[in-house]
Amino acid sequence: MPRYPLRKLEPAADATALYAEWLEEIRTALERGDDRWELCRRTLTSLFYPGMLDRDHTTLPLAVRAGLAQMDARNVTLEPEYYAEIDDEAFQARKPLLWMWQMFDRSPLGGNVHLGVQFRRTLAPFLFRRVGRNFKCFHFVEFSYGYNLEVGDDVVVHRNVLLDDRGGIVLGDRVSISDFANIYSHTHSIVDQVDVSNLKTVIADDVRITYHATVLAGTHVGANAMVGAMAVATKNVRPYHVNVGIPAKSVRVKPNAPPEVYKVTLREDAPAAGTGAGEG
Repeated sequence: MPRYPLRKLEPAADATALYAEWLEEIRTALERGDDRWELCRRTLTSLFYPGMLDRDHTTLPLAVRAGLAQMDARNVTLEPEYYAEIDDEAFQARKPLLWMWQMFDRSPLGGNVHLGVQFRRTLAPFLFRRVGRNFKCFHFVEFSYGYNLEVGDDVVVHRNVLLDDRGGIVLGDRVSISDFANIYSHTHSIVDQVDVSNLKTVIADDVRITYHATVLAGTHVGANAMVGAMAVATKNVRPYHVNVGIPAKSVRVKPNAPPEVYKVTLREDAPAAGTGAGEG
């Protein structure tokens, strides 16, 4: 089959230098320990309301004032803040950066792949529990806490992905997560909505989670495995196996699997730690 490696593109030289200078300003502020709330407010106000950063807002129309208030993360609430088991100290340290991440994607800059990847890579070490080298994240990716998310080297997360790290998510090296995939780490009882189980979900090295697939809480997807398009992984996925369907089941072993993988008789995969019911 033909191979189509990604092209290497760079914006115009002037723009590249401009972006680098802006990102370095943000990185320096974070490393220096500047007030993150104020960094968020000033950055977002400059993006959405240029010229109004230091202006007296009391004379502006109410709708404009309400809009400007959203540039300050202290004036918004986010869904994870309502979760009872939140580590509020850890979350509050990340909240202004999480809001910057989300609002950047809604700004005129958010769709710029080159800049967007660099911007998110700049924030990730200050948001996640761990992030490896060469993290590549496209726009409209959302996560819950951030502090329960571990990301390995050379990980790629495509557009509109949900990483629910409420119970913890580990992404191994070279993991690829395709557009509109969902990875959960909490589950609700089918009897009592407030009976919540938080369960770590592990996506091992070299795994591919493909388009619109869902991985439920507590699932372990083994190294070099694949969860196919639209599949729902309710049980553990064995290394090098390709699981498809709802619920996802193994339909083949990847041809590059080592010999010992073929010695395992195909059977229904082991249950994950969670119930697989009532996510969200």
